[in-house]
Amino acid sequence: MGCSSCNYSSKGVPQGCGDKGHCTSGSCNKMNSYDWLSTMDIVDPNALQMVEVGFKKGARKDYFHNPDYTRAITGDMVVVETGSGYDVGRVSLSGDLVGIQLKKKKIDESRVVHKVIRKANFRDLEKLKESRKKEKAALVKSRVIARTLGLEMKLGDVEYQGDGRKATFYYTAEGRVDFRELVKQYAREFKVKIEMRQIGARQESARIGGLGACGRELCCSTWLSDFKSVTTSAARYQNIAINQTKLSGQCGRLKCCLNYELDTYIDALEDFPKHADKIHTKKGTASLIKTDIFKGLLYYSYDDPMIRGAIVNLDKEVVKQIIDMNKRGEKPEDLKSLVVATEPEGKDIDDLEFADVTGEIELPSTRKKRKGRGSRRKNRGNRSSDNSGQARSSKPRGKSRNKRNKNRTNNKNNNNKNKDKKD
Repeated sequence: MGCSSCNYSSKGVPQGCGDKGHCTSGSCNKMNSYDWLSTMDIVDPNALQMVEVGFKKGARKDYFHNPDYTRAITGDMVVVETGSGYDVGRVSLSGDLVGIQLKKKKIDESRVVHKVIRKANFRDLEKLKESRKKEKAALVKSRVIARTLGLEMKLGDVEYQGDGRKATFYYTAEGRVDFRELVKQYAREFKVKIEMRQIGARQESARIGGLGACGRELCCSTWLSDFKSVTTSAARYQNIAINQTKLSGQCGRLKCCLNYELDTYIDALEDFPKHADKIHTKKGTASLIKTDIFKGLLYYSYDDPMIRGAIVNLDKEVVKQIIDMNKRGEKPEDLKSLVVATEPEGKDIDDLEFADVTGEIELPSTRKKRKGRGSRRKNRGNRSSDNSGQARSSKPRGKSRNKRNKNRTNNKNNNNKNKDKKD
């Protein structure tokens, strides 16, 4: 998110990185495809006269016809036609690459009806900036109005049109929402044309953005455009603990990255033996506890509590041989004789030399004694020496108490004698 604080020029181009909004951080314009044709000094007279325009830093993208008189290229801020007024966005792709994007998203070229009007001037960018400032306050007010009407919906984002005449409210909901009264109150409050658009939980996180558990920006807000279904079986194939809180992303659904390495794990598991949950030996039956896919090891332990010992690790090829022996009615003697050696060959663990990571000087280990009541009393009795350096003699507390008791009895006797004299 390095370009979120970039200074923009009069043409709307960020001045920090000089990539015209196409840096790899994704903050200038999200979900961008690299326009490698625009960097080449080649003029194609038969190029496709269409452009891809991104709005609100790439949160929404649409396609427009680009006439020759506009002279708009990749990275320019342009004014485009809409069904209700005009909007301002940045050209993210141009030329024949737009045709490839249309095929990828299964959009027919005949469906593209609007066109680019002109390049955006200073007043257009200023008006766009004013519209963007209204969005945060509008989002807060819209949530309050929806809550007062008791509608079961969650408003995630608000997007104002470039001319400020229309506002689109993006929301998520489990079922159907009757927002006819809601739209009336929104139009009365914001005094613009209102459009309500329902999106999924993953589309909401893509619009809002954020950081994932890996420390990078969310995939759905930077490059991931197609959302495939993710199930818990993907986590089981990869030996990941089924913990819903750790497997869920910021959208509340299972993380999309669980599918990234799933094909590799499935290909690796094809070499492992089938039906290897139980293997039989002359010593007893052993059950599969863990599978190490990277090392090709399977960990077993005996079921009988009388002979249960340490967990043994077997190579997948050895397990295949044991399963074939069990099918023929044969059993090996013991699993320990087939264990894969994990220590370095020719060296014992006791003979290995380890690096000293603690430094040259090691502090001696000290044990702190727990102080009880007796030690506290001793510390109170045995006080340290005074400022003159002469040690004070310690006196037991019992004698001082006896003196106090004697003084009290003497005072009582004196008071009784004085009373008798008065009588």
